[in-house]
Order: sequence, then structure tokens, then C-alpha cells
Amino acid sequence: MRVMGHVGCDPACPPAQTCCGQPAFNAGYPEESRAVARRTLDVFDGAEQIVTPSGSCAAMVKHFYPRLFAGDPDETRARAMAARTFELSEWLVRRRGVTHWGGHLDARLTYHDSCHLRREIGVVEEPRQLLASIEGARLEPLRGADQCCGFGGLFSVRYAELSSAILADKVDNAVQSGADVLVLGDAGCQAQIAGGLQRRGAGPRVMHLAEVLAAALDGRLP
Repeated sequence: MRVMGHVGCDPACPPAQTCCGQPAFNAGYPEESRAVARRTLDVFDGAEQIVTPSGSCAAMVKHFYPRLFAGDPDETRARAMAARTFELSEWLVRRRGVTHWGGHLDARLTYHDSCHLRREIGVVEEPRQLLASIEGARLEPLRGADQCCGFGGLFSVRYAELSSAILADKVDNAVQSGADVLVLGDAGCQAQIAGGLQRRGAGPRVMHLAEVLAAALDGRLP
């Protein structure tokens, strides 16, 4: 919310909001998913624009709400919400026209592409553009930046061994990047990669894009 306020927006954060319904949807429970998603439609009804710091939540609302509510009385509301929902970096660059973030950070940053954010929404350059524009920050390449971290929600539970193997590759690449901070745009990826690096006992900190942008306004990492 501080990041949004910095670009002239006065955001509200409805306390009644809950999950968007994606876990149930991905697990093959459309009725349960609709019940949760319908609450989201109610809570955000009337909002001019909806900004989420999660690529996976944004993908669910933008691309799968219309499918989830197809033929339902709430289909019109679902399509309307999909049209006015944006992921944070997408909103900053495409909707607010922010091309230079400013601030200052004396840090080496590297960026991981969350799967839903890159593949479902097509947001690739926007977060990198924001990070590269921070004075003092150096954006280091991450090998396999567009490769999955192995989380995938229930995937990491159902296929734990495969998830761990995918994560091991991501952790190796993060360590080899030499960065101080690995930046990303999804809480699921953040928990997965941070856990892997913590168990490794080496490598960069893992921070959400919003955290890094806010830190740049202070001129230092928290």
C-alpha cells in the first residue's frame, strides 16, 4: 500500500477479503472454488481497480474467473472484475506509466519469474524495469529465471520429491547469481525459495517486489 501511495494512489484494503479460490479450482473442486470466489466478487464489488501483489491470484481472477462462472448468474460480475484486476508491477508500469522508480539501494538484485505471472499474464519486463531503475541497485542475471520453483500450490504436496528436485535447481541458481536479494512477485514462490535457501544456509535474501520498492524509498534494506 505504501508503494501504491507513492505513485499518487490512496488504496483501500478490504478486511473482509479471503482467498480468491484458486487452490480449490486447481484441485478440481469448482463448486467449492465458486463459493470462495463469489465472496471475492462481493467484497470487491464497486472497486474501480483491483491490484494484487500475487501473479497467481491475478491470473485466477483475470483468466479463470470467467471460465469458473461461465453460465452462472455472476458471470457478468466475474468478467467485469477480471477486466479491472492487475498484478502490482503490471499496474505500476502499464496503468500508472511508472518507468523510473527512483529511490536508492546499494544492493545486487536478481529476479525470479513466477510461473503464473509470466505465462498467464505475460508480465516479464515490468518488474525488471522497475528494479533496474533504482539508483545504486545492480540487477544480476539469474540462470533459469523463468523456470518453476517447484511450489505450484498443491503440486508441492502431491509431488513432494519432484517439487524438492525443482527447488534444488532454483536454489543452486540463486546462490550462483551472487545477488544480495532475490526478488519475485508471488508469495507462494517466496515461501518456497526462501525455505530452500534457509535450509541451504547460503544465498540471497528473498523479498517481494513491493518490499524492495518500499525499501528503495528508505534508501536501505530492512
